[in-house]
Amino acid sequence: MKKILFTFLSLLSLQIVSYAQQNLPDNFHLSKLENGLEVLVIEDPSVPLATLELCVKNGAYTETDEYDGLSHLYEHMFFKANRDYPSQEAFMQKIQEMGAQFNGTTSTNRVNYFITITNRHLEEGLRFLNSAMRYPTFDKEEMKKENLVVDGEFERAESNPFYFLREEMSRVLWGKHFSRKNTIGDHDIIKTATPEKMEVIKEKYYYPNNTLLAVAGDVKADEVVKYAKEIYGDWEPADFDAFEKWPIPEFDPLTENQYFIVENENTRQPFIMMSWHGPDTRNDVKATYAADVLSYILSQKTSKLQQDLVDSGLAFAVNEYYQTDRYTGPIGIVIVPNPEKIEEVLTKIHEHVNEWDSDDYFTDEQLQTSKDLLKISDAYSQEKTSSFINSVTYWWAVADIEYYTNYAEEIQKVTRQDIKEYVNKYIKSKPHATGMMVTKEMRENFKVDEFFKVNR
Repeated sequence: MKKILFTFLSLLSLQIVSYAQQNLPDNFHLSKLENGLEVLVIEDPSVPLATLELCVKNGAYTETDEYDGLSHLYEHMFFKANRDYPSQEAFMQKIQEMGAQFNGTTSTNRVNYFITITNRHLEEGLRFLNSAMRYPTFDKEEMKKENLVVDGEFERAESNPFYFLREEMSRVLWGKHFSRKNTIGDHDIIKTATPEKMEVIKEKYYYPNNTLLAVAGDVKADEVVKYAKEIYGDWEPADFDAFEKWPIPEFDPLTENQYFIVENENTRQPFIMMSWHGPDTRNDVKATYAADVLSYILSQKTSKLQQDLVDSGLAFAVNEYYQTDRYTGPIGIVIVPNPEKIEEVLTKIHEHVNEWDSDDYFTDEQLQTSKDLLKISDAYSQEKTSSFINSVTYWWAVADIEYYTNYAEEIQKVTRQDIKEYVNKYIKSKPHATGMMVTKEMRENFKVDEFFKVNR
């Protein structure tokens, strides 16, 4: 009895600490089990559904070259046979019995698995995910079958010529650590993967103290925590920190401008891509917000960038972006130039980049409009709880939950000076990579190599 009471008090203490640490919305309830499993409940009684998700800090950033893409394959193998459902048929039958919709995703910083069910199947669904998470069998024949599915993903990606430009840019940006940004993976490594390699991933990262259990929908937090303790409470935690034992290496900074050309006979028009190493959520959170605001300013039709390139006829499209990441988020510009004006486009882009920190490059109205649009986009993304939960768990892995729930508030704080500091720290006069994708004919007709020689 004393042991039970001690366990309850320990759990309660951990829950109170967790609530005190993060300023979350009233319908968010975050706690932690004694084994380190974080439990997030988002109460939303609008429809009698519940989305259950397990999110693991795993993904491309944990992968050395010989494991390139195996976090992705592991995700596919999650929805296969396990100890409690010993065949694919038994697994799928249980899915059908619960009337569940299920899926999983792999990104740079996380792998997540989720099902949406009616809330009366809450306990059943939690037990089902527990079986898949803790007791996979990694059947060799099923792995072979799943390679066909992965084949399809590669074929779909490669059907878009832009894939090859993006991949080459990634190789240039990340150098010897390319695999740690290559979410889809190396096809040959995936094809030759073994159950033993799946076990290695499991033994490194699949522990309660590296996992978030999130439940969103028409549920009560107390009930979810009770079930979580009953079902997941005996899951043994790791006695090590995976990211101390196998630390994520820092990406080597670019030391000089890099230029490359990709030939692809399937592209219908040339593409230009420019990229820089940007901020991350470990070292410069403030700059990540400034990066998002600047991207929205540049995307407005009234922006100087759009007017000078698209409205003038120099380019058919131009898009600047920043991707928030725990380890060096990339900054980039993608341009679809008028083929006959590629040289002018390259010149004009460099002019604009050098002006991004100027006082008159954008107006106060454009600044505020961009912040408002980001706020609207954030609110709109929260309308559907079953998809909103995927965003919350993503930010849990990339930064923390509070980064996401306070996003709109932090965006409104971004000033013109913040944007200037971001541009000067990461973009202006900083080494970058420029790549172009063309057909062999375009390369010869428009003398692309000459433009790149000038830019060097």
